[in-house]
Amino acid sequence: MKAVVITTPGGPEVLEIQEVENPKIKDDEVLIKIEATALNRADTVQRKGSYPPPPGASTYPGLECSGIIEAVGSEVTRWKIGDQVCALLSGGGYAEKVAVPAGQVLPIPSGVSLKDAAGFPEVACTVWSTVFMTSRLTSGETFLVHGGSSGIGTFAVQMAKYCEAKVFVTAGNEEKLAVCKNLGADVCINYKTEDFVARVKEETGGKGVDVILDNIGGSYFQRNLASLNIDGRLFIIGFQGGTATQVNLAPILQRRLTVQGAGLRSRSSENKTLIVSEVEKNVWPAIASGKVKPVIYKSLPLSEVVGAHKLMESSAHIGKILLIP
Repeated sequence: MKAVVITTPGGPEVLEIQEVENPKIKDDEVLIKIEATALNRADTVQRKGSYPPPPGASTYPGLECSGIIEAVGSEVTRWKIGDQVCALLSGGGYAEKVAVPAGQVLPIPSGVSLKDAAGFPEVACTVWSTVFMTSRLTSGETFLVHGGSSGIGTFAVQMAKYCEAKVFVTAGNEEKLAVCKNLGADVCINYKTEDFVARVKEETGGKGVDVILDNIGGSYFQRNLASLNIDGRLFIIGFQGGTATQVNLAPILQRRLTVQGAGLRSRSSENKTLIVSEVEKNVWPAIASGKVKPVIYKSLPLSEVVGAHKLMESSAHIGKILLIP
């Protein structure tokens, strides 16, 4: 089969399509013939050499896909050959086929095309496991997501609105903010021209928001703490603003704040299976109802993977970028 290989750590140009061996499935896995995969920021970090795949995972990038089941392991009961599915991967999505544990496979949500479904598994599992399963955002609370126009952001806005929260977003230009507003965001903040802490305080009567989903890390840490309400929860999922910072910890005690972080890729297969089943139970009905829609910026052939990575790193996109083998 064809797959994208990271020939050496570096810029987008190190990505190369090569002929490689077909994946072999274990007894608890299925083999998916890939219809589409989607880019995630983590793929660019892996390409640079800073985010190696977990032990035993495919070395090819790609953390989600959609496609048709081509083979099933002897222990698999739910899925059969020919089923249309999407899946959360530990790697291997930038290819024509991938082997994946059966517990990380999801049916295609009703009303979504097979291709577009490739953009859901990673964002749905990330947002549901962080904002809802861990930070427990509930109806009537306030929620801030940074990078509101990203794949994670566009999904988080819709899901939080579906769960009846008041949604705040930051983004870097008016076009991105307009998309967030159309998706249901209540307060849209241009982080290049406005101080998001001041705006959050102003819109919440000085209190702050209840939950923040943050992909920036170091450079936003103090300001995120300043933006939280009493008993507020900050969940960190990325470090686009670096991993180190100097911080005054006093607000954590003063306002009983919780700071947590997690990746998805490094979790055990059992843990991913639990998250995937919660997503199917709680998120898939929201998609089926039409309240949460795929936001696809562009679909490119797998052969244009270098351009796709350049596009993601330019941050010009809104929503998800798909690759079609």
